[in-house]
Amino acid sequence: MIRTFSSLGCEELGLNEVLALAISHGIPAVELRAVDGTIDLANYFAQNYASPAHLAEVVKRSGVTVVGLDASCKLMADDTEGAAELLALAPWADALGGISIRVFDGGDSLSAAEIKMGWSRWRWWQAQRAKHGWRCNLMVETHDTLVTADAVNRFASHGAGPEPVAILWDAFHTWSKGGESPVETWAKIREAVVHIHVKDGVAGGTEGRAFTHTLPGVGDFPMAALRERLEADGYAGPLSLEWGRKWHPYLPPLDEALGVATERRWW
Repeated sequence: MIRTFSSLGCEELGLNEVLALAISHGIPAVELRAVDGTIDLANYFAQNYASPAHLAEVVKRSGVTVVGLDASCKLMADDTEGAAELLALAPWADALGGISIRVFDGGDSLSAAEIKMGWSRWRWWQAQRAKHGWRCNLMVETHDTLVTADAVNRFASHGAGPEPVAILWDAFHTWSKGGESPVETWAKIREAVVHIHVKDGVAGGTEGRAFTHTLPGVGDFPMAALRERLEADGYAGPLSLEWGRKWHPYLPPLDEALGVATERRWW
């Protein structure tokens, strides 16, 4: 497994500071979502780096690997703005080694129409890859409708062609929203998973929260059991702490969360 973290938890930092944070905690890779106060990564890169090649050189010199760029695009939606975002991000993702671009699943009910739209947009993306010669591909986060194993497999089974769907599995969503054991879900979807998000939390909380996020190892998420299963199965992809401080400002800084995760041997 490749330990990494999402910059969602440190949106106030510029790229160099994100890379430095990873180095300070001995973490070999990062996943980029928010940087220097923005989630418009393509625009941030364009304003701060002369070219995709220059960005790649900066990252290479740091010794830290970027394992994913996170877009806001929803696959199962008529998301023209999201499509433009993917086209803008692709040259940067390609320069960073052909890394994956995260999209959300989207949808409300996983209806036949939503599944059809999702696969239509997936094929559109594959056509764009072929047209431009891009190596980078999409990974679909289990965020809205794909939070259970059955939902993931139902969507995946409708695909056709040489590029099966690649899943960014948010294991916490499976547990908190889907009501499933992450260990059992993993066994059913592991062949499609290329990247995993983890975090910790407890049910309930103030302000009507269904779940409250906590420091790693403080909540009830069964991380030890999941980590043991992933290790036993030889999972070699990113295991990313998605510290959602941008959306949950009650959380302490990411630097503290990374320190606690290490101290508790959480991951």
